[in-house]
Amino acid sequence: MEKRVVFDGKLLPYMLLLPQLAVTLVFFYWPAGQAVWQSFLIQDAFGLSTEFVWLENYSDLLSKPEYYKSMVTTAIFSALVACLSLSLSLFLAIQADKQIRGTGAYKAFLMWPYAVAPAIAGVLWLFMFQPSLGLIAQALRSLGFDWNPLLNGNHAMTLVVMAATWKQISYNFLFFLAGLQSIPKSVIEAAAIDGAGPMRRFWTIIFPLLSPTTFFLLVVNIVYVFFDTFGIIDATTSGGPAKATETLVYKVYSDGRLGGDLGGSAAQSVILMIMVIGLTAIQFRYVERKVQY
Repeated sequence: MEKRVVFDGKLLPYMLLLPQLAVTLVFFYWPAGQAVWQSFLIQDAFGLSTEFVWLENYSDLLSKPEYYKSMVTTAIFSALVACLSLSLSLFLAIQADKQIRGTGAYKAFLMWPYAVAPAIAGVLWLFMFQPSLGLIAQALRSLGFDWNPLLNGNHAMTLVVMAATWKQISYNFLFFLAGLQSIPKSVIEAAAIDGAGPMRRFWTIIFPLLSPTTFFLLVVNIVYVFFDTFGIIDATTSGGPAKATETLVYKVYSDGRLGGDLGGSAAQSVILMIMVIGLTAIQFRYVERKVQY
């Protein structure tokens, strides 16, 4: 039976909601409103004069081929990171759910990367794969593989994908493990008694029952790739070489902070926000239909 809290007056519920509303207003709606307003303005290089230019920043942005190149880079990067982090974390969660020795230590090691900041994760991977200093890079070179993410765009993309995937595996692992432990063991045992093998039990029982968790993580991972990977890219490749790893969120920083184009950068952030909202809406509209609650 569901327990409901009943308040004596109308003021207390609003007072309890007030801190969360204030945080959302200050840290989301106010900056988003500033970005939308800034996208209609052009400032000089010194910030001394401002001109209202309507949609000129948007038209200039959408006429540049390098912006569409960043869109393609973001699509490839987000697809690789989301697929790899979800599949690897699900595999690791299945192994952790088994009754084996050392499971506690295994879970602890897998959870630690979640506490590492994205920029620190990028630096750690850069140390390992730096062409002249990294131990793994030196091992690859000794095997005859000319590894150099400083000059080769494909190598740089591989490096940021590995770092971003490693950073997100811990988060996905925790939710998948909780989802696996909530599945009644009696259902799986009954299927095993009926002759269903491990693969058939996974695809017909376990994976459908994990679909709400998978759908939630899919939405979270898309948002993570679009926004929270900025620190990893900045620490490892800084968008290079030749903008091979410049995603949309890094281009917002590069054009606004380094290029001094505040209006164009604000227009990019507005378009990026609309894209993420649109992708999330599409996932809820079409992907959620296949989720079994």
